[in-house]
Amino acid sequence: MADNARARKLADRIQVVVAEMLRGRIKDPRLGFVTVTDARVTGDLREATVFYTVYGDDEERAATAAALESAKGILRSEVGRQTGVKFTPTLTFVPDALPDNARTIEDLLDRARAMDAEVRQAATGKTFAGEADPYRKPEDEAADDTDEDGAGT
Repeated sequence: MADNARARKLADRIQVVVAEMLRGRIKDPRLGFVTVTDARVTGDLREATVFYTVYGDDEERAATAAALESAKGILRSEVGRQTGVKFTPTLTFVPDALPDNARTIEDLLDRARAMDAEVRQAATGKTFAGEADPYRKPEDEAADDTDEDGAGT
């Protein structure tokens, strides 16, 4: 079992190697505008998961996934050559859900801003119900707030 620091270092190196290979040496026409966003390695250094995003529609994402699957062997051999580990981890490519999650959060924030604007619009010109200080003060505290010479504290 490797320590977490070693697994993180190996994951970072795998991310760099895969990104460089996709940019320079893999010439598959199905490969779209792909970005390697993260890589994670299991504790035993046997399996690596590479997260990626693809700019484009669903058809381009599917074509890029197929291209990555077909280039998996070349990428794994290059990872093994450049990292020098005893056992080269198997690579699994997973589309990163981060852009979709960010888009969903942005949509929710836009809806919240619109609802806040509606509430603000409805509240213009309105006044609060009750007095400015709605809390009752006991008469003893009201008398204690003044000093002997009549000045407030």
